Amino acid sequence: MFQSAPLITWTEKGLYCAAGDFYIDPHRAVDLAIITHAHSDHARRGSKKYICVRSGEGLLKSRLGQKIEVETYEYGEVFYLNNVKVSMHSAGHILGSAQVRVEHKGEVWVASGDYKRDPDPSCDPFENVKCDTFITEATFGTPKFVWQKNLEHGRMIHEWWSNNEKRGLNSILFGYSLGKAQRILAELHPFAHKPVLIHNSIHDLNECYRRENRKLADTVLLMDKIKELIFDQRLQGELILAPPSILSESWIHHLGNYSKAFASGWMQGGWRNNYDKGFVMSDHADWNDLNLTIKETGAKKVYVQHRDGALIRHLKLQGISAFAIDELNIEHFQPKVGENLVLI
Repeated sequence: MFQSAPLITWTEKGLYCAAGDFYIDPHRAVDLAIITHAHSDHARRGSKKYICVRSGEGLLKSRLGQKIEVETYEYGEVFYLNNVKVSMHSAGHILGSAQVRVEHKGEVWVASGDYKRDPDPSCDPFENVKCDTFITEATFGTPKFVWQKNLEHGRMIHEWWSNNEKRGLNSILFGYSLGKAQRILAELHPFAHKPVLIHNSIHDLNECYRRENRKLADTVLLMDKIKELIFDQRLQGELILAPPSILSESWIHHLGNYSKAFASGWMQGGWRNNYDKGFVMSDHADWNDLNLTIKETGAKKVYVQHRDGALIRHLKLQGISAFAIDELNIEHFQPKVGENLVLI
């Protein structure tokens, strides 16, 4: 016996709601795309129309182009697509990040996008949303990824910076240009004793945050600072926020002696590599928060994206029906030749 296709399916273009005729974070260009947040693996160019949270519009246009067609809604605001009830709720991942709640014929699904529950002054806090079926990320979906909550990252980074400054060293902190960089600057805001030097790739994204009244530490473009130097003069005692690629730039000698650090949840797994310091600072939920969130949704069925094996096995031991995201493929719900599709 075959069941009817679920409310949301997994297609070659990504998550698709046939009843509402829209996609969530599609992998390819589509007519209508609801975007959970502006990271490039969730927001791609080419779709005719985008829907996102209002506070994330600036970031989306910064990434995809100012001329894209975008319709925005506030967190929790209800709208309808072909009689499907939709609303977006804070994912706590980056500015304007959202979980997408989809309701049709009494059935509620939530697609989480990326999310975290850790405190973060650069974006709205995570909101748990009740549902029947939950589609969750699992970037850190193994038990070894559990980190201490409520750490004062801003104070820790400032202490590292200050200690290096006393030693005549610059402090180069690597972090993703969207989300992580702004969180670092927001947590540094109460502590920074002078402007942070930032890579060009971070500047416009910072301004999107500032227009949404997020308080970030003062910043100066790194290249502007370097242009002020005379001949072989070098920087000293600065905090530099940038991608790792700067280490291969021709002007790297202007950075003089430095200490390197990386801010990421991957630091919890001991992936220190060649860094002098690691800050366990993630924009994704750790193992404990993944499980807490799933429990609090009350979902009877869970579909898992990314690193799904350990989490699926664990959820099944808890009596929860859990599956990999590709099991939402529409082909799983289509009858074979000669058999009828049973609608239930």
